[in-house]
Amino acid sequence: MSQKNEIPVLILTLLIALGLLGGGAWLLKDNIFSQKEATTTESPSDRQSISQRISFGEQILTTGTTSPAKREGVKAFADGSYDKAIANLQAALKIKKNDPETLIFLNNARIGSAKSYSIAASVPLTTESNSALEILRGIAQAQNEINAAGGIKGVPLKVAIANDENNPEIVQQIAKALVKNQQVLGVVGSYSSDVTLAAAKVYTEGKLVAISPTSTSVKISKFSPYILRTVPSDFMAARALANYMVNKLQKQKAAVFFNSQSNYSLSLKSEFISSVSLQGGQVLTEFDLSQANFSADKSIKKARQQGVEVLMLATNTSTLDKALQVVRVNEKQLPLLGGDSVYTPKTLEIGREQALGMVVAIPWHINTNPSSEFPTESRQLWGGDVNWRTAMAYDATKALIAALKSNPTRMGVQQALTSGGFSATGASGTIRFLPSGDRNAPVQLVTIVSGNRSRIGYDFEPLKSR
Repeated sequence: MSQKNEIPVLILTLLIALGLLGGGAWLLKDNIFSQKEATTTESPSDRQSISQRISFGEQILTTGTTSPAKREGVKAFADGSYDKAIANLQAALKIKKNDPETLIFLNNARIGSAKSYSIAASVPLTTESNSALEILRGIAQAQNEINAAGGIKGVPLKVAIANDENNPEIVQQIAKALVKNQQVLGVVGSYSSDVTLAAAKVYTEGKLVAISPTSTSVKISKFSPYILRTVPSDFMAARALANYMVNKLQKQKAAVFFNSQSNYSLSLKSEFISSVSLQGGQVLTEFDLSQANFSADKSIKKARQQGVEVLMLATNTSTLDKALQVVRVNEKQLPLLGGDSVYTPKTLEIGREQALGMVVAIPWHINTNPSSEFPTESRQLWGGDVNWRTAMAYDATKALIAALKSNPTRMGVQQALTSGGFSATGASGTIRFLPSGDRNAPVQLVTIVSGNRSRIGYDFEPLKSR
């Protein structure tokens, strides 16, 4: 090669070297999960993607409009300027009182670099944002309470938030990052049953306890001694709905609307069919909401022709819109039943008059036990009512806190939670786990009535209040 050609080559080599050094500096951001992921087989862009999904306060994960105070608080947190972060995050909470991410970051900033025990929340912030925020409110409330009371035997609780998008592949990568970070002693998550099952293998191999506040599939029962839940399984919900149908409505014949692509939906459908059969009834026909050619109108006509007396909506979140088409087309002709995924403001907003009288099985309702401290404290903290997802996430966090008091190690937490004598007090009463990992608790039947508590004109209220 001539000397003339060597100069451009040297320059190009230098530029590549500088680029690589710059890229390395970019990857080594002040995020404790970046270094932990360096041994994985993913590409640098994948590793950066996972590190950007997990935050103790260094970055904002929620979507939507963010106040300048919150942005400044998070920037100060990332810089290690905790006093400045505290001041800005306090200001941000005054602007938006019901933002759980801000409260969690504020409590983490108050801890700063002092000794703490850490847990993580794995939630679908960008795909199921409302449900994710509901879950985070329960976690934030429990963290706020324990830290205000002096911590866990004097040690405050720190919470990391992870955005798993309710995606099985992403949640596995997040779970790997959480397992590798030895500071994390427990996880609250995941949201759906499919995603919980996907992450469960990683948590089990890493011997890190995860408690789901919302996954109800019967497949989770006995899956692993490291996977628990504070929400009752679909067996409990199906049994309550079947009993209501046969004994209260005095109806024997049902049709089930479900999503064949959802583990939760399949689980609830299967358990409902079994429970109805045991009660002396029968499910005459099934309709798969995930089918591209699904028609609410044709399905209801077919159900009526077959003599169906009750419609059971075993839908999940992704097929809720199609299930609500069924509600509208039915026009209150046949009684409606539903699983906990139906318990959402969207059902009230879209179903409206046609949804009146629908009965839904959920783990907890704010008006079930008005004398409980949790409803009062949650209203004061968030400025409004919370739902069962917040209560179950609060209970999951309270369970982890109780286990940390017993033995603040990963092994100690797992052993405490699965011991026969474990109990803790949560939003819905005493928290105990069966050997299967399931919550030892009943479900609550609620019905849709006219009302203004939701500010929609319709409300879910406990069935016994009617």
